[in-house]
Amino acid sequence: MYATTCPLSMPTSRRGRGRVLAATLSAMIPRDPRDLLRIRPDVKRALASGAAVVALESTVVTHGLPFPHNLAAARRSEAAARRAGAVPATIALHSGRIRIGLDDDELADLAAARDVPKVSRQNLAGVLGTPGWAGTTVSATMIAARLAGIAVFATGGIGGVHHGGERTLDVSADLDELARTPVAVVCAGPKSILDIGRTLEALESRGVPVVAWRSDEVAGFYSRSSGFRAPLRVDDAGEAAALILRHRALGLASGILFTVPLPEEAALPREVVIDVVARASAEADEAGIRGPASTPWVLSRVAELTDGRAVEANVALLEHDASVAGAIAIALAGADGVDLEAATT
Repeated sequence: MYATTCPLSMPTSRRGRGRVLAATLSAMIPRDPRDLLRIRPDVKRALASGAAVVALESTVVTHGLPFPHNLAAARRSEAAARRAGAVPATIALHSGRIRIGLDDDELADLAAARDVPKVSRQNLAGVLGTPGWAGTTVSATMIAARLAGIAVFATGGIGGVHHGGERTLDVSADLDELARTPVAVVCAGPKSILDIGRTLEALESRGVPVVAWRSDEVAGFYSRSSGFRAPLRVDDAGEAAALILRHRALGLASGILFTVPLPEEAALPREVVIDVVARASAEADEAGIRGPASTPWVLSRVAELTDGRAVEANVALLEHDASVAGAIAIALAGADGVDLEAATT
């Protein structure tokens, strides 16, 4: 490929070499960020027609769950969005392109991949310059969804302020992304390993609406409740869509965070979650595991300490979040052309 884009002999003058370098870079670097996207055909058709599309992240596949649970969770999430009437679009990076929607073979390849980069805003451009697969966090998935024109995104749990984060500054980029990228994020609340109180304070400071789904409390990820009261509440997809439309009408640039309790039959008691998370986090500290590696390590240890019940809960909440996101996306697609005055009454 190099021989087709560069002359056989390099000019000797500095100006000549500069022109050749500029021409080579021009051929390699997209002029429009959307040129970096590769959108699955059915997703592209849905977006063009204004139909409902739900974005799904991929770090749960690459880092969040062990194989084959990761593949099963990804397939169940996509199926749940489809049952709700939306088109699912799992987002990942592959060899210089942001993939918006994977087919089943690609999903299986991603689930089986090893030593896969975990991509957030800070390394997104860098990882796009490398070969192979990469998993997108909430932050990177929100960026990709916005570029593709997808308004609703389902995930398991968001990142946030880690315990001791006021000293270590170990705070997820997800929080700043929610403050700056206008995508509705449907999740089961902040991950249970986090300092939930400080995470909610950080979201409030950043102007991010936190909305509980059919509950007065913020969802607790592995358990149905976090013990923290939610600032806002919606009870159905129509209310959620109307809130998104009002947010848009005000010109607010942030995302909206919807927290959805996982199904009761899959939930763990909150007291059990608090105990095992504290134990796993202490073990991580003793082992010197910090930074991006800490979350997957602690979640894996929590799964061990709960004899796999945490994995079952994680898969269930991912599926349920995708179903609720699909319903919201359907309502939003149907409401996008309605009179905003009617939507605000």
